[in-house]
Amino acid sequence: MPPKTPTRKMKENQEKPLPKKKKPAEKKEKKELSLENIHWADHVAQKVIAVKGDKKKYTIASGITPSGTVHIGNFREIITTELVGRALRRLGKEVRFIYSWDDYDVFRKVPKNMPKQEMLQEYLRKPIVDTPDPFGCHESYARHHQIEIEETIPRVGITTEFIYQNKMYRACRYAEEMKHALQQKEKIRQILNKVKADGTELPETWLPISIFCEKCGRDTTKAEVYDGMYGVTYSCICGHKDTFDLRKKGISKLLWRIDWPMRWNYEKVDFEPGGKDHSSPGGSYDTGKEIVKLWKWEAPVYHMYDFVIVKGTGGKISSSAGNVVTLKDVLEVYEPEMVRWLFAGTRPNTEFAISFDLDVIKIYEDFDKCERMYYGEQAAGNEKELANQKRIYELSCVGEPSKKKPFQPSFRHLTNVLMCNNLNINKAIKYYEDQLNDPVDKQRLHRRAICAINWIKKYAPEDFKYELQEHVSPEVKARLSENQKKALRDVSRVLQERTWNDEDLHAEFYIIMKNYNLDTPQFFNAAYNVLINKNRGPKLAAFLLEIKDHAVSMFKEL
Repeated sequence: MPPKTPTRKMKENQEKPLPKKKKPAEKKEKKELSLENIHWADHVAQKVIAVKGDKKKYTIASGITPSGTVHIGNFREIITTELVGRALRRLGKEVRFIYSWDDYDVFRKVPKNMPKQEMLQEYLRKPIVDTPDPFGCHESYARHHQIEIEETIPRVGITTEFIYQNKMYRACRYAEEMKHALQQKEKIRQILNKVKADGTELPETWLPISIFCEKCGRDTTKAEVYDGMYGVTYSCICGHKDTFDLRKKGISKLLWRIDWPMRWNYEKVDFEPGGKDHSSPGGSYDTGKEIVKLWKWEAPVYHMYDFVIVKGTGGKISSSAGNVVTLKDVLEVYEPEMVRWLFAGTRPNTEFAISFDLDVIKIYEDFDKCERMYYGEQAAGNEKELANQKRIYELSCVGEPSKKKPFQPSFRHLTNVLMCNNLNINKAIKYYEDQLNDPVDKQRLHRRAICAINWIKKYAPEDFKYELQEHVSPEVKARLSENQKKALRDVSRVLQERTWNDEDLHAEFYIIMKNYNLDTPQFFNAAYNVLINKNRGPKLAAFLLEIKDHAVSMFKEL
């Protein structure tokens, strides 16, 4: 849904202050660090209380039109709202989190990633909720897109009250609000005329509603006459014409710029974020905060959020264009806490990218670093950074943070362990057996291993992936020179001579290369071809120590 931003500021009457002594810089720093609301969500929560008054309970809102796949960019609105809700609860407040499905909106465009394009074209200009599911698995097109997000957000610790706008409008729940908007239509028209980009004005006959024709089901109608109470007369391009009562027939809805502020008043919304596209001067939040005053309500505190991009695609994600990545897709590669961490650690008004390339390894490392800071196992640059990282980690947890630091298998190392075991998760878990202290450690390892396997299969660059060979293939054996074979047999011998670290073993390689008059590519390519049937692979010394027995066996085959 769209955005909103409070313009009111709390003013306090103060006596004329006495001259103050200049405080030492260190004391000023100490005061700054003592602030609990160091995170942006805490700042927003305090702003909500300041602007909306100190109440026991606050309503926070979010929503979207399910006109296509609900993607990770749309999720940013949900998580932004939820993080502010958490910050309010931390301040001892009750929170009602509502999420509106605008499924009574008109179906305007068929997204490119949808099947049965021709069938869907037939339902353009009809309500999204009345459009069939082209996948054939849900009762409507709208429900198909709603269900995935409803089933997925609990995995990242989000619960909300879903409101289906088609049910609200069709049950005539907004009849009084619609009557009020129609009666105030001249004031609304003046507000909207001020921001029309083309300089034109809405005609005096304009009415702030759209109507779905009872005969053809489309919104190809014109509201012609309003009787001043509940009666509206309309005509449709299909030839149908009728008069209906707003209290008895739910065939109409308020236009978006009026519908949004109407619902702020109806639900008494205190906070709702909105996208960059709704936040520009003259945008729907700007007009909404004026229109909502006609209901004697003030606009909710608003926080703009920027776009999320998927690294490598460029530009914002678009459901209509079909280039979408969903929360479910992201959870295949990132643990739930990490998904929350990506958003909690980035200010909403900052654009950022979700990465699926080699950056995934670095992102896991950064998350683990934040986790270690929280548990006091890694130092921060200064006290303020530490406080900020600890708060980000708290907000990243699906529930309450555990009392002890979760087991942290390095994602980079875990991918190697998995590939050394041909992605056999049970063998990989067995590798870490002596490091697992309890079932919680094993659960963390198992979950991270699944993410690593998904990343290797779907996204890891080809030159990163490998499969450990069981035996030296005849083709590889035929390609190697005698000196290459002798050098690798020497490696198998030295591996068994003593306990190595990877630096010393790497230095030993150069002694062996010199003994057999091999250059670096000849030696390393030979080793990788024997082990993984590729010219390149992971750092050889560390890799050989990882698979020592298997490597000794393979090199002896030469």
